[in-house]
Amino acid sequence: MAERKNINRGYMKLIVWQDAKAYYVLTCKTFRAFQYELKRVASQQIASVDSVHRNVAEGYCRRSLKEYLQFLNVALSSAGESVSGLHVYHAAEQITAVQFEELDVLAFKLENGLKRLIESLQEKQQTGEWQDSFVVRESNALYVTGEQSEGDGVVE
Repeated sequence: MAERKNINRGYMKLIVWQDAKAYYVLTCKTFRAFQYELKRVASQQIASVDSVHRNVAEGYCRRSLKEYLQFLNVALSSAGESVSGLHVYHAAEQITAVQFEELDVLAFKLENGLKRLIESLQEKQQTGEWQDSFVVRESNALYVTGEQSEGDGVVE
């Protein structure tokens, strides 16, 4: 797979995003085997875990720290929702002790990472160290088609 980099994809470097991705992959492997009558339960568990990495990414791609923190808090609450499910499914013997432990270890690491990231960003917010805007400089040549001349309708 080709590696594509830009400022909007920087969240992929975040350990919390990588942990959320791993948590999602393992959740899918565990819950896809649920029997038919529990498919809705499995689907809800997968959806709550899916929400974690998505909110980390969306928050990162927002321009303001306030929005970023809002999305990280949603990610943290989705992680909490998923952990609640793990405990209940384990108690109901719908997942094994081994499955529970593997998922809970990942979730615990992820929750703590999200909490540390949120605390770090809140500290930057209080000290004024955060820059809400960013400037991306790129050439108009990337947007020119055969029918356009450079500068037609494109602002640098």
